[in-house]
Parts: sequence; structure tokens; C-alpha cells
Amino acid sequence: MPRMTFLRALRCEFMRLLRSPLAPAHGVCALAGGLACGAYFAVAPWDPSMGADAYVQLLGAMMPLMAGIVCGLSVEEERRAGGLSNLTAVPSRRIAVAAKGSALWLMGLLALALAVGIFAGILAGAGRLALGAGTLALSVGGLALGSAPLYALMLALSLRFGRNVTIGVGAAGLILAFFSMGGLAHGLMTGELTAVTSGLLGLEPFALPARLGSLAVEGAIAEALGSAQAASQVSAAATDASLLCAALTLVAVAALLAWFERFEEGKTYV
Repeated sequence: MPRMTFLRALRCEFMRLLRSPLAPAHGVCALAGGLACGAYFAVAPWDPSMGADAYVQLLGAMMPLMAGIVCGLSVEEERRAGGLSNLTAVPSRRIAVAAKGSALWLMGLLALALAVGIFAGILAGAGRLALGAGTLALSVGGLALGSAPLYALMLALSLRFGRNVTIGVGAAGLILAFFSMGGLAHGLMTGELTAVTSGLLGLEPFALPARLGSLAVEGAIAEALGSAQAASQVSAAATDASLLCAALTLVAVAALLAWFERFEEGKTYV
């Protein structure tokens, strides 16, 4: 019999996800967000670079809730299909849950890339795209990196407490993420580089997707302004946030794998 490997388990997870409503839901959300915000900033009087910054912050702030919804629904689907047997009745629980979390995170990454790509394409068509492809790619990478510990957290909450609690935590995370940036579109209206000046609240895990995605854009804005001081501040903030996110991801994933090895299903979840 072929042994269980992470790549085989990941492939199986993707095959299941592609047959579930979660795959088209990701595409619809990315399409709607990219089209709506792209159409608005293509004609709005705001600075297009600050508009892109606000859009990336919006995507990042939504990630705690999106991760909560996706993980909650995915685990609920596993419970209905076979009582989590695809995760627990396997040769390696650690590989199974790691593949589940990785597949969900990668699907989120693809949705973020699509959302940013559609937004940028509309601005480019209107002659208002002020950011290069490298900056846009970095912003997607920042959004995805910042989301990594959230997927581990939400997957653990879904397994332990069920869908509703997980979505509730994700909604609270969305609010905290918005507060860390001074509110929705605060930088757009004030001209501030809000990912740099987010303070201590910007260090909490729920704010990391918005901060890391936004810092890529704000770095390009600082360079375009010719401000060496601002560029240095953005670089320092991006380094600190990236190191914090990497550490949180390692801790969250290690804790999830160790805990799930001893996990026992037996409660009623709602």
C-alpha cells in the first residue's frame, strides 16, 4: 500500500474542495470585490495609490472573518460526511490536518491574487494604475503570509468548538483589524501611511494580513514621494511584522499538530 505523504494528502484535499461550494465561493468573492472596488477607484477622485492601499487593507481586514467562515464550513462538511474520519481515521493525523489547513490557505491565496489582479486590471484599463506588478505581487504575498497563523487558529477552533464560535471569533478579528488601521479608509482620507503608524494594536494577529499587504503598497508610495525617512519606516515595520508573523505561524501550526494528535471527537457542535 502507498504510504501517506503530505503531497498526496494535499492533492486529496484539493480534489474534495474543488467539488465543494467553497471553491466557487472563493471565486465569486474575489470577482465581486475586485470589480466593485476597481470600478469605484477607476473613476473616484482619490489618489490611485492610496486607493490601492485602502483596497489591500480592506482585503486584509476581511481575512480573519473569511478564514473563520472557510475553516468552519470545511470542518462542518467533514463532520457531516463521515464524522471527521478523513482527518482522524488515517495513518497520520498530523499530515491530514496539515494538508487540510494548507489547502484552505492556498485557496485563500488564489482568491486574494484574483481579487488584486482584477482590481489592478480595471485601474490599468482606466489609465490610473500607479503600482508595478512587483508591488502588487508583494501585497498579495503579504496578505497571504499574514493570514497563515489565522488559518491554523480557525481550524483548531472549528475542530474544538464548531462553526458558529469560529465565525464569531473571525468577526471580532475583522473589527480589531479595522481598528488597527484607524478605521476603514482612514489612510485614504488623511493621506497617512496607516500600516506604519498602527502602533501596538497592529501587532495583534488579526491585523497582520492587512498590515503586511498594505506595507508593500506603502513602500512603493514612500519611494514615489522620494521620502527616505518614510521608506525606512516602512521597511522596518515590514521586517518586524514579517518576523512576528513567521514566529506566530510556527507556534500556531506546531500547537495545532500536537493538539490534534490527541483530539477526540464526542461533543455536539453547532
